[in-house]
Amino acid sequence: MSRLEAKKPPLFISEPLTTDAVSQSLSLLSRILKSSYGPAGRLKQLHNGVGGCVCTTSQSSALLGHLSTSQPVLRVLTASVRNHVSRFSDCGLFTAILCCGFIENFRSLNVAPFTVIKISKHLLSLCMDHLKSEACGCRVSVDFSSVESLVCLVRSILTSKPACMLNKTEVDHLTTLVLKAFLFTVPCHVETNAVLGKCVIVPVKGRRVVDSTVLPGLLIEMPEFLLEKPLAVKRTGSNMIKTALFSVSMSGDGFNPEEGTIAVHHGVSLEMSELNQLLNVGKQLVKDEVGLVVCQKVMHPSLKQYLKENGVVAVDRAGLSLMEPVGRMTGKEPPIASIHSLSPGCYGSLKDLCLESFASKHFLHLIPEDTVICSLILCNRNETAWDELKRVCETAEHVLQLTMKEPLALLGGGCTETHLASYIRHKSSSLPASTFKDLDCSQTQYQLVADGFCRSLESVARSLTHNDGEILTDMVYGHCWFVPSGSSCVSEWSDLVSKCGCGMNGNTEDLSWRFLQGQCGSPVVQGCPKEPSVKVADLLTLDCFAAKCSGLHVALETANLILDLSYIIEDQN
Repeated sequence: MSRLEAKKPPLFISEPLTTDAVSQSLSLLSRILKSSYGPAGRLKQLHNGVGGCVCTTSQSSALLGHLSTSQPVLRVLTASVRNHVSRFSDCGLFTAILCCGFIENFRSLNVAPFTVIKISKHLLSLCMDHLKSEACGCRVSVDFSSVESLVCLVRSILTSKPACMLNKTEVDHLTTLVLKAFLFTVPCHVETNAVLGKCVIVPVKGRRVVDSTVLPGLLIEMPEFLLEKPLAVKRTGSNMIKTALFSVSMSGDGFNPEEGTIAVHHGVSLEMSELNQLLNVGKQLVKDEVGLVVCQKVMHPSLKQYLKENGVVAVDRAGLSLMEPVGRMTGKEPPIASIHSLSPGCYGSLKDLCLESFASKHFLHLIPEDTVICSLILCNRNETAWDELKRVCETAEHVLQLTMKEPLALLGGGCTETHLASYIRHKSSSLPASTFKDLDCSQTQYQLVADGFCRSLESVARSLTHNDGEILTDMVYGHCWFVPSGSSCVSEWSDLVSKCGCGMNGNTEDLSWRFLQGQCGSPVVQGCPKEPSVKVADLLTLDCFAAKCSGLHVALETANLILDLSYIIEDQN
């Protein structure tokens, strides 16, 4: 008999944010995230310590997905950020860095957590009201009738991840492809409940990025020996290709012993009986003039041979991931789930079917009548760079979808953060006394929390520089300006800076620059620009409006939750 050990009592940790272990862990996580932020962010190599693949990245989804944390406080923070990324795909590092900044700045205040939470929520509402107002100086309207602002949005995402290893030519090429792929997924005929299509990414590793291309329809990779040239496909009288999609196995081994017993008469072969049934299905498909059969699972070789002899292209082992786009493209969802009855209305149709070869891969190209599904053949030099590029392209597609729902963008390059900080300092200095009474706080407490709120926003902008260069902010627009590292002191900052972080404002006017310091307040903004000083076509750095607004909410709510923790109870058994 094994020896029984007495149960240990649970461990109670009072005021967890005051412990050294939690403080050091939060500080370390913050440094990791800040050093990964932006186009010049430092790459991280992550592995599980017991072997396996190594992930080289600076993306929040990959970073937080591979980091294992034992601290409950950190687990709350990372889970919250990962949930945000799963919904918006973008602004993960922004959310995590801002959340760490809120915790760091708020817990150092001599103000009760309950009061901090009330005041910070009021500050958040001021930010959101400003961002949603027409007078907001860091908001840009996205015009879908032209591509300039869309190009800026996609380009900003592609250039934000250095592990993709893209040069300017490659960025331009991929920006065009991502936009083209997105436009393919927009339905031509607008309905009451229009649904966007899908872009399927086809991997090709070891080739140049500029070899990437996008094609309407869907590419299904197949072995070369299964593809005959020229491709003879049966067509209907209207010159369309009738299609049949099966989600059920067509391998002939449909009997599962776990489902019970089956009685078979003497001399009857169960395998032959099932094969005959499959061949009868094949005869029905040929009779109904089907030209393409796609099976999610395995198809019996005899059935495939029969269909081939009768001019029907058969594809098996398509997998679950391809069934949804194929069904959407052919107009038949859901796929056929039984081989016992085929109704005339269970078939879809395609405009054309052809063969494509790319590098050493061979594909069957399904071309629909109305294109809402497309294939992005994505190339990169090696597997690490390709993995990062795939995540970036998926993010760009999702951001375009979000922007279509809400055609707005925010200025990037740290300018939205410094602009909001300047706006909050200006706004909080002129609040009526009734506001402090409603919040049950003093004006001093409000100013302390507001200053911590603004320093947290500015810490995100400061995280964009990794070379010890100076960061400035101006008194006119509240934008962020980066001074090159190693620059000598000059009497005029305009000699060193040409454009702000987002690229909207130039140095053509006296903007009264000041250093953006960690603990010093920014100057009060004198006014916000009503019109951009440059055109959007001049390559602004833009961020997704929906993702950044959500990130601001998530960062503050998560920080407030962590600040409000009084105890952590850990099971020791």
